[in-house]
Amino acid sequence: MKEELIRLLQYRTAEGAMGPSALRNQGNCGVLAAARHFLKAIDLFKFSVTTERKFNSVLDTYTNNLKVSFPKGARHWGAARKALNLYLRDVLYNRYLTRHFGFRKIEKWLEVPLDSYAAKAIRKGFGIKELPPWKGVKYLTPETSQAYQEAAKRLASKGGFARVHLDVLYWRGVGKDSKLANPSLHRTQKKRAPVTLTLTV
Repeated sequence: MKEELIRLLQYRTAEGAMGPSALRNQGNCGVLAAARHFLKAIDLFKFSVTTERKFNSVLDTYTNNLKVSFPKGARHWGAARKALNLYLRDVLYNRYLTRHFGFRKIEKWLEVPLDSYAAKAIRKGFGIKELPPWKGVKYLTPETSQAYQEAAKRLASKGGFARVHLDVLYWRGVGKDSKLANPSLHRTQKKRAPVTLTLTV
């Protein structure tokens, strides 16, 4: 695909990933505009690396850079990380951008965007006692994020897919009862016998 079309797709994907509810309650109304501006300028080839360690290093660098670009009073690490993860997820879901930037090979390293819905589902599936309390995106730290991401990786592996796709199941709780979101739970449940209806004439 022509470079100009790729660039426009990046712009559109950044706008779409940063919807009105993506970064609400972060302390400043200018956060969303700053995130969109930053994401549109990202060189996505930087993420197309060969090891998970390199990927995490790039992700951390861009997270800190995005945080600094936010307005004063709203420079929260958690908001920056969520914005990046939402954008990278949507890049993965665009086949033209995925092919152009080689995102298939980093799919397994992409993080699930964390919010209250995702945190609640991960805590339920992994075990509340084994995870730090969820205080909100604004208060998310690198250490707490890593704990939830590791738990998400283990949960997703039971379903046979990468953790980034858990967002599809966790979004607003629409897939909370799916066997993909709770594979161990569904494996232990006994199948109900089919109901047979007898029609009397």
